[in-house]
Amino acid sequence: MTTILVIEDERDVRENLQEILEMEDFDVLTAENGKVGLQIAIDKQPNLIICDVMMPELDGYGVISALRQNPLFTTTPFIFLSAKATDEDREKGLKLGANNYLTKPFTPKEICKAIESIQVDE
Repeated sequence: MTTILVIEDERDVRENLQEILEMEDFDVLTAENGKVGLQIAIDKQPNLIICDVMMPELDGYGVISALRQNPLFTTTPFIFLSAKATDEDREKGLKLGANNYLTKPFTPKEICKAIESIQVDE
C-alpha cells in the first residue's frame, strides 16, 4: 500500500486531505508542522509527501531542502500544496525538487490527478 505523508499546519485542511486520500485507499500519515513532518518522514519513509509551504517551526521549502540532502529521499515524490500562488513561488518549489506545486483551494480531483501523474514506488 502506498503511504502518503501530509504536512499541513491548518487542521481542517490536513483532515480534509487525509479523508480524501484514505477514500482513495492510501495509507496516510499527518504532521502539523514542518519539523514534525521531517521527523515522521525520516522515521516512516513514506512513498509520497504532500506539504504546505507556509508553516511554523520549519516551512515547506526547509522540509524539501532537508529531505533532498538525505540519500533516502533524493527521489521521493513531493507535492507542494500552498496558498502562495505566484509564478516565483511555484518556480522556487519546483527548483528545490518538488514534482508538483498545487495551489489552495484545491479539489479532490486535482489532488488525485497530481498523485496519479507521479510515479510512486510502493
